[in-house]
Amino acid sequence: MLSRRLLLAAAAVAGLALAGCSKGGASGPAEGDMSMGDPNAPVKMVEYASMSCSHCAQFNNEVFPAFKTKYIDTGKVHYTLKEFLTPPEQVATAGFLLARCAGEDKYFSVVDAIFHNQAEMFQTGDATGVRTVLLRIAQSAGLTEEQFNACLTDEEEIKALDARVTRAVREDKITGTPTFVINGKQIASGEVTLAQLEAAVAEAQK
Repeated sequence: MLSRRLLLAAAAVAGLALAGCSKGGASGPAEGDMSMGDPNAPVKMVEYASMSCSHCAQFNNEVFPAFKTKYIDTGKVHYTLKEFLTPPEQVATAGFLLARCAGEDKYFSVVDAIFHNQAEMFQTGDATGVRTVLLRIAQSAGLTEEQFNACLTDEEEIKALDARVTRAVREDKITGTPTFVINGKQIASGEVTLAQLEAAVAEAQK
């Protein structure tokens, strides 16, 4: 079972992080945010994502690889992931805690693995099934079961995640995932295509 402490932590921010799509402002990378690419790239892209968001998984699995190859890997775009929680919040919380525990160098690979296994987690329909999938991912990232358990009950990391989500809601006015922001301008909330992102990047480069 996922820890009671984790469930309570997720519940504490659930009232702030509401699923759905709406307009909002956005900040650039802040303390604790994870990024990839050249920080000096002329175009800055921010994605607000939740590990339990099916549209986020679809973007990660079907759109992001091509976008990363064309823009991030070539130094044209600096990408930042801002963590957000959508129902079931305890799954999203556990996913982000696990990615953090894996280490900065493995953070994005763990996020990718969770998104690719998201459907399996949802199909299980219970906390035990979710834990089984996440533990498998943790072990693939080099963590032991003991480290995995400690990861999900790390009070400091839970507080830090809470602070990041609260900031996204209160300061950036984000209410849904995925939300995409390019050079400070929100360009989409919900499903987005590669063509839409290409057009937004082209506009930002002008």
